[in-house]
Amino acid sequence: MLLTRYLYIVLGALAVALLIWRCSLILIRYVRTVTCLHNDTQKYFARPSHKYSWFQRNILYAPIFGKRHNREFQISSALNVGTLPTRLQLLFIVGYLATNVAFCVITIDWSGPLRQVAALLRSRTGYLAVVNMIPLFLMAGRNNPLIPLLGMSFDTFNLLHRWFGRIVMLESVAHTLAWFVSNASANGWSAAFSTAFRVPYMMWGFISTAAMVVICIQAASIFRHAYYEIFKLAHIALAILSVIGLWYHLDLKSLPQIKYLYAVIAVWVFDRAARFLRLAYRNIGAGGTKTLVEALPGNACRVTVTMARPWEFKPGQHAYLYMPSIGFWQSHPFTVAWSDEAQNLNVNDLPLNHNDVLAQKKTSVSFVVRGCTGFTAALYSRAAANPDGKLVTRCMVEGPYRGSHQLHSYGTVMLFAGGVGVTQAVPHVRDLVAGYSNGTVAARKVIMVWVIQSPEHLEWIRPWMTEILAMDKRREVLRIMLFVSRPRSTKEIHSPSSTVQMFPGRPNIDSLLGMEMQNQVGTMAVSVCGPGALSDEVRRAVRNRQYQGQLDFVEEAFSW
Repeated sequence: MLLTRYLYIVLGALAVALLIWRCSLILIRYVRTVTCLHNDTQKYFARPSHKYSWFQRNILYAPIFGKRHNREFQISSALNVGTLPTRLQLLFIVGYLATNVAFCVITIDWSGPLRQVAALLRSRTGYLAVVNMIPLFLMAGRNNPLIPLLGMSFDTFNLLHRWFGRIVMLESVAHTLAWFVSNASANGWSAAFSTAFRVPYMMWGFISTAAMVVICIQAASIFRHAYYEIFKLAHIALAILSVIGLWYHLDLKSLPQIKYLYAVIAVWVFDRAARFLRLAYRNIGAGGTKTLVEALPGNACRVTVTMARPWEFKPGQHAYLYMPSIGFWQSHPFTVAWSDEAQNLNVNDLPLNHNDVLAQKKTSVSFVVRGCTGFTAALYSRAAANPDGKLVTRCMVEGPYRGSHQLHSYGTVMLFAGGVGVTQAVPHVRDLVAGYSNGTVAARKVIMVWVIQSPEHLEWIRPWMTEILAMDKRREVLRIMLFVSRPRSTKEIHSPSSTVQMFPGRPNIDSLLGMEMQNQVGTMAVSVCGPGALSDEVRRAVRNRQYQGQLDFVEEAFSW
């Protein structure tokens, strides 16, 4: 169909444009890294470009209005109605929706006979609904090839997946209503409903549409966040039902759109197969994986997993953890906080501490998990219930995923973290300090700002920070600023050294950023991972200072 070809042209053109943008950024960062390896001032790369700064401030990093983007609209501790997209994301969503509407209605003679108009609308909406299911399923996959190819985050594709799902649902409903209107105009509504439930291909089409409507209702943020485990199972079951219904609807009538459904099924099978292969490769053989879970202050756990296979670790990676004894067949994503060499854990060797694990020879990966509700709360409770606060269990790790945001080309790197968001910052700190010592990165200033509620939370990353603070040339490049938002007394607040400082209260993000920019070295990267309110404050500060220096913003978020 001609409209399908046009839709593919639109998506293809966008993909090509994003690929060119991605390749340009890779080239620029490579040239900048090589140029700055033996340059301690990097003045050329610190100068802002007025036009590019305008684009970053007003389009790329800008929320729709005000400063709110990642901060959720919270109704209660368990209920919220989601977040807002950025302006660039909104432009794409509105543009793509408008394109679909245009393809559905253009060249239709609306003054013609009702049955003829309804037939044309039915044909177009049905065709587009099936075609749009291909990117819909592609964007939902953990192994989406567009993530590394275009350099876009899973979080962005997750947002687009939800909106593509709504577009498919609306087109399916329009397709169904157009058929009902056409049939009822000739035979009456009773006959139309009778045909819909009596004729097999019509019945299956109606079932598929109904499943899509229910998916969009149960996937609304207020239900998704309140009952995530139930939502996930229901979401998968309803998606399968909608595909089965659509298959019979198209196959029984021998409709040509079934070729697009083949692609949809192929995308789903590819993602599931890739996930299974990842899971099998990382966890089977060499005694399998073993896991040490340590209960920590602040309802948190440190999870250290010894892997059956080597793991090529990069900062910013995340993985999905399966713990059958905690949540049967549930998988939850967590940022990899540390990777090192360790040996198989032996239950007979307990008690073990974290340093004992890291001192061994087999690859291990570590996570910090904050107990909230559901799986994470159960994990913390199981570990805390043991006398020594340690639990040895089986865990399967699916990953690694992402790790695309490397900061080697930036002369100044400022990492903001809130709570367990520090797990994203710590690997970057180790990577950049090691690179500075080896002369392989452009970084000359690395500043980590961590906001915690209590000094007890320092225990979450204490073994890893001890190792970082002992690294060669650390004092020349690294500064750490700790802000304790809820100290019990001022006696808890003390700065161990001039490069590791502790302060009471919350940081003034704009002031901290301004002070670092006064002596900015090269292009500056500002990264943030933490609560939505912190992310939005950092985003606002970066936007406000776009014209004062070359400044890039990286937000690490994982919406669900």
